[in-house]
Amino acid sequence: MAAIVRDGRGQGTIKRMTQQLAGHLLVDCLLAQGVTHAFGVPGESYLAVLDGLHARRDQIRFITCRQEGGAAFMAEAHGKLTGRPGVCMVTRGPGATNASIGVHTAFQDSTPMVLLVGDVASDCRDREAFQEVDYSSFFGPSTKGFAKRVERIDDADRIPEYVARAFATAMNGRPGPVVLVLPEDMLTRMTAARPLPRVEAVQAWSDPGALRTLREMLLASKQPLIIAGGGGWTPQSAQALQRFAENWKLPVGNAFRFQDTFDNHHPLYAGDVGIGLSPKLAARVKASDLIIAIGPRLGEMTTGNYTLIEAPRPKQKLVHIHASAEELNRVFQADLAINATMNAAARSLEVLSAPVSVPWEAWTASANEDYLANLVPQALPGDVDMPAIVGLLQRYLPADAVLTNGAGNFASWIHRFFKHHGLAKGHKTQLAPTVGAMGYGVPAGIAAAITTGRVAFTIAGDGDFLMNGQELATAVQHGAKSIIVLLNNGMYGTIRMHQEKQYPQHESGSRLNNPDFAALARAYGYAGVRITRTDEFEAELLAALDRSEGTLIEVTLDPEVITTRATLSSITQGALKQKL
Repeated sequence: MAAIVRDGRGQGTIKRMTQQLAGHLLVDCLLAQGVTHAFGVPGESYLAVLDGLHARRDQIRFITCRQEGGAAFMAEAHGKLTGRPGVCMVTRGPGATNASIGVHTAFQDSTPMVLLVGDVASDCRDREAFQEVDYSSFFGPSTKGFAKRVERIDDADRIPEYVARAFATAMNGRPGPVVLVLPEDMLTRMTAARPLPRVEAVQAWSDPGALRTLREMLLASKQPLIIAGGGGWTPQSAQALQRFAENWKLPVGNAFRFQDTFDNHHPLYAGDVGIGLSPKLAARVKASDLIIAIGPRLGEMTTGNYTLIEAPRPKQKLVHIHASAEELNRVFQADLAINATMNAAARSLEVLSAPVSVPWEAWTASANEDYLANLVPQALPGDVDMPAIVGLLQRYLPADAVLTNGAGNFASWIHRFFKHHGLAKGHKTQLAPTVGAMGYGVPAGIAAAITTGRVAFTIAGDGDFLMNGQELATAVQHGAKSIIVLLNNGMYGTIRMHQEKQYPQHESGSRLNNPDFAALARAYGYAGVRITRTDEFEAELLAALDRSEGTLIEVTLDPEVITTRATLSSITQGALKQKL
């Protein structure tokens, strides 16, 4: 193929354009966007892309996973860690539907992600061909859907346009997932198109007038509180947030499962505003006269089912700062809504001039005192002291370790007792699904180990682990090491807790008959050990940190130890008394 290329004087010369398979061009477009890893399960619908990955194997690693849900979780974790879209590749139909759990997680967690789906050939479309799915309907972009955008690439020459737009859409405004559908026959066509340049997220800056209003609201306040979280944070924006809080002596709480947004060791830290939050912190959120929400959507978990901050009109004055204009005033009618990305918002706030003294210094000090008091555990039965185990994790894990978890009461031990230095110290250290997806922690930890090289620690439950435990094979195959502490109490603990609260002594469906987890881990190539007492844990953790392969430490946990604050029996007895 030839094309006329004109110079600045309009003179034309004939230049031969090199053609290549569209599947290879797609890989080149990913490289142009800075992609270093792609996670997926191979499929015959995108063999041309796999061939492109083979040709560029020294530039981009394809991480072969064992189930598309695990692959999508890994891509989502990669997006959280890097701030750039994590890439997941799956085949049509069952592959895409399996991956949907990771796409939904990326959507609700505001994580940039691109899902590439190999599709049926164009001449088979709309006939319910083998494994055919209408992806626009399935992933449907909307406030209630899975993805920000769903597009099919029918013209190979337009691959660069679609890929660049996917990355821009995934990063701009409220970050989230984009789905690109790739017909099999399109990927095998020849094209001379070339990749477009790398796109960067657009920064939306705070309106100066709104900043002046915010300052006036602060000066009129007596009991202000920052709640920080959501997607789009970087070390620079977290450091700017810290300087803003320090200038104004403001207490800072982190939104649900964004506990690394503000340094938990800082004297201004007020605690985790999420599930099972401290009763004193819950009371403080209600008592605040000004809430400055920087980044979070203020969803159900952070607002205590919309009771701590009432929708649609909160009792507190509310300043809501969010990267998406569509999110502002959607659920909560804010007194002041500011459309700004986190980097821009935090840097604007840090230069907001503060008075020499503020009337809420005692309020701020007591918020931190309450947080520290919440670190003192209640006495619970059994031979395993979980707060002591978390204390050992705090002592021995490096400050930049990545901690991951899925969904279940087991995660509350880390959420309550572990203190993150987090983004302000230079690294994202928490990967936890605000969507509440089980099975996230294991693949997220493996992705963290693969893409960062830092220590990756996962806490899992027995039910949670078996959702994606097969990805230990992925870790071993790709030389990744993670450390997993698996709490085995023989049940879906969160569900059992809710059963006892609402239908006491009517257990149904929540009991589990488990395998030998330590032996299972060894079968995959991990080290596997089991402990039944607290005093056995320290040596096993040190050994896990020292060895080259990954480790699973199974901890046999008394079923009575159902939460960080209560036993299963006490919950049952409380529910029975209420029914009398």
